[in-house]
Amino acid sequence: MKTIPVTCAIIFHRGKVLAAKRSESMDLPGKWEFPGGKIEGGESPEECLIREIQEELAVRIKIIQALSPVEFSYTPGKIIRLIPFTATLESFDFHLLEHEKIVWLGENDLFSVDWAAADLPIVHEIQQKWVKLVEQNKPID
Repeated sequence: MKTIPVTCAIIFHRGKVLAAKRSESMDLPGKWEFPGGKIEGGESPEECLIREIQEELAVRIKIIQALSPVEFSYTPGKIIRLIPFTATLESFDFHLLEHEKIVWLGENDLFSVDWAAADLPIVHEIQQKWVKLVEQNKPID
């Protein structure tokens, strides 16, 4: 069984979290996810995530903390190990280079979008820890 390490960013801003809709050119088109991508050789998960967010959304982030990893299989023989990190924005000029759309979701909106299956356990963890995560991910001005 092949395990593929993938990172994702739970980006907080003004008490909301960013979700990105996968474009028609991506696997799982139309599903929502926390943006990120595959770890390349020699990269730490944190380095990967910073690079991926720059490549996908053209913004810079500051990683705050890791959440619980999730293992999920979309296809037989291949497992995705999704490694989530909470983050805040260091730049705000979004350019959607891969995704179709982004939205900011509050606590009561978390399940208003059609999440990719691998992201659902992370959504549940965020919901359970919402107040603490919002407080920990406030930018320091």
